[in-house]
Amino acid sequence: MPVIDADCHVIENERTWSYMDESERKYRPLRIEAPNISRLTEQCWLIDGKIISPGAPNMTEVSQESREMGSVPARLRHMDDLGVDIQVLYPSMFLRPITDRPEIELALCRSYNRWLADVWALAKDRLRWAAVLPLFSRPEALRELEWARANGACAVFMRGFEANRHLGDSHFFPLYEAAQALDVPICAHAGNSIFAIHDFWAHAGGLSVFKFPVIDGFCSLIQSNVPAQFPELRFGFVETTAQWVPYALHFLAGRRRRGGDGVANLLKQNRMYVACQTDDDLPYVLKYAGEDNLIIGSDYGHDDAASEINALRRLRDESELSGAVVSKILDANPAALYGL
Repeated sequence: MPVIDADCHVIENERTWSYMDESERKYRPLRIEAPNISRLTEQCWLIDGKIISPGAPNMTEVSQESREMGSVPARLRHMDDLGVDIQVLYPSMFLRPITDRPEIELALCRSYNRWLADVWALAKDRLRWAAVLPLFSRPEALRELEWARANGACAVFMRGFEANRHLGDSHFFPLYEAAQALDVPICAHAGNSIFAIHDFWAHAGGLSVFKFPVIDGFCSLIQSNVPAQFPELRFGFVETTAQWVPYALHFLAGRRRRGGDGVANLLKQNRMYVACQTDDDLPYVLKYAGEDNLIIGSDYGHDDAASEINALRRLRDESELSGAVVSKILDANPAALYGL
């Protein structure tokens, strides 16, 4: 049985921005020491005049050369040690707001995607990745998606709020149409792109800034009837645990005045997949999510509440779930979401 880690990370570094062309070099992020700005890290990025924290602290079980892709072979060897066949890579810096200027966003996204495309080429499909798109520039976003798909991307990375909009906003419909045509899922990862929200909740922990926006994205897509309008498009919801699914489904059922009937099939009917964690009450969650729509990730590279380097092995060896359900979570479900 192949094992797919559905949520892993790369840590951006100087190589990430080396793909910018000459006209974009003025937008290149600069490394600065800012220990009083970031409680989590000693180094930050200076981008568009703002100090940007790179995110959660680095996972101590992962070497710098692996988490920063300084050595793709080292990363693959560590995957072998962990019993993982495929990792799906998400960014780290982009989990928070970066800039409101479309030209800077475009330069950052293009360079990041080309870096990940080179990683994919070296890893021979064991390292797949989610494309980061310049969503303030819709035509450029569509062009970038097409390029990324041809170069190893297996998902579109989105935060719970993007371009100052909910994910159900019709602004994104051309993107959803293009993603459907290219057979690429839309994956809402823990994060938020709106500076006002990030700054207001900065001292309240990550729940409001990173997790709630993804739940909002889930509800927004359902309430805007997006899955029905794009009947072949798949959706992922990543790094928010799966404990929120029962609440969200009951909330949506109440809004539709249809009680609890049919709630257990809502994810499957709408091709929606949710990343769980080993400390979730999985038997309870499965009653609502169904066994065909849960995936799992280790948050490889980060060291935060969602991180568990041996999550996949622990699910396989220690879970009270049946072997058939575990197999779906580790293999069939993420393969279906990402089209692997």
